[in-house]
Amino acid sequence: MKTVKFGGTSLASAEMMKHCADILKMDDARRFVVVSAPGKRSSDDIKVTDLLYRIYSEVLNDYDPEPTLLLIYERFREIVEGLEIDFDLEKEFDEIRSQLNHDINVNWLASRGEYLNAKIFACYLGWPFIDAKDLIIFKQNHLLSHHLTYKTAGAILSDFSHAVIPGFYGADTHGVITTFSRGGSDVTGAVIARSVGADLYENWTDVSGVMTADPRIIDHPKQVKWISYRELRELSYMGASVLHEDAILPIRSTGIPIQIRNTMDPEAEGTMIVSKYPVDMHQHPVTGIAGKTGFSNLQIEMALMNTQVGFGARILEICAEYGISYEHTPTSIDIISVIAETSYFENCRREIIMKIDQEFHPDKLFIEDGMALVTVVGEGISTNVGVAAKVLQIISNAGINVRMIDAGCSELNIIIGINETDYEKTIRALYDGLHEYF
Repeated sequence: MKTVKFGGTSLASAEMMKHCADILKMDDARRFVVVSAPGKRSSDDIKVTDLLYRIYSEVLNDYDPEPTLLLIYERFREIVEGLEIDFDLEKEFDEIRSQLNHDINVNWLASRGEYLNAKIFACYLGWPFIDAKDLIIFKQNHLLSHHLTYKTAGAILSDFSHAVIPGFYGADTHGVITTFSRGGSDVTGAVIARSVGADLYENWTDVSGVMTADPRIIDHPKQVKWISYRELRELSYMGASVLHEDAILPIRSTGIPIQIRNTMDPEAEGTMIVSKYPVDMHQHPVTGIAGKTGFSNLQIEMALMNTQVGFGARILEICAEYGISYEHTPTSIDIISVIAETSYFENCRREIIMKIDQEFHPDKLFIEDGMALVTVVGEGISTNVGVAAKVLQIISNAGINVRMIDAGCSELNIIIGINETDYEKTIRALYDGLHEYF
């Protein structure tokens, strides 16, 4: 039995929906389908979810949302007419207009893209539609209630042989619509796969699998055939956007594999994401390279810092007070750095500097922007001597200045901090230099 998730590009038009329906018909094991909102039909198109967020902003700022709502209506009207199905679109949009006149829940509004696309696709297939709000249960702060969700969804879906389910959202224990972060339909697919005990979770998108590097930087990078849960989470978090990093969490204890497939090339084998490699990875220690720009370094220098018990904990506590989520905290005997996304410092840069200065009176204190992080990921790194040395040698030979190095105890990945201006140069140098390790 397979759970299938189709992304927004895969369901952006009536033609694409028909193509996805054909994919389902190719394999009777594909029984539970998770649906995204319509994505871009071309490079200059706008995703339906982005239009829905635009409506929320227009309502908040007392602008007329009707023109944007009509854009969304036209998108769905074209799909319904192209599928030649009997679907009451007017009723659905009357409900949206009615909600806009009240104290609207932004999560409810943002979820309507998935909700409508799933209902339309279910109507076309002749399959049952099951609302995600009855299956996916959230706790506070948009956190998934795992045990309750698996129990509830498993019980409901056990009565169905097939079903279409909207992705991206669920509801809290009071029935209020709550969403995952963007790209959360991937997580919904994993939750449904876990809940129904699927043998495989197929994630259909617009690429043929995970690549060893960003194809926007590297021309035709090598495709990854096998990748572990842990590797995928690291690469996804650091910018490899094939799959939401949290999609691994619901299924990692069950061992359900995920297969990334290309909707436009259904014969391609794609990438298998597994708990453990079925092959010896000693000969291929590096699985991929990824990275992000837009980081800053909050640096505190103070003599005898190491003698003050709780100093580091207090620095991180101050960061938490200002809502700063940090990435790394490299230290030396008299220096501690907090690496975080620059966006976190936008509204509190002066305040956090003053707070730390008043409390500790350090010798030097500053925030330095313009940093990028690049990670080399691979389960085989720990069993191959010299990979870390090779990474640093490549960067040195390319004339790139290293601002930070972080290698975890598990040696699953090596993270390098560099200047943003050297970001793409670093990716290219590492891809060329580590090619024999892929």
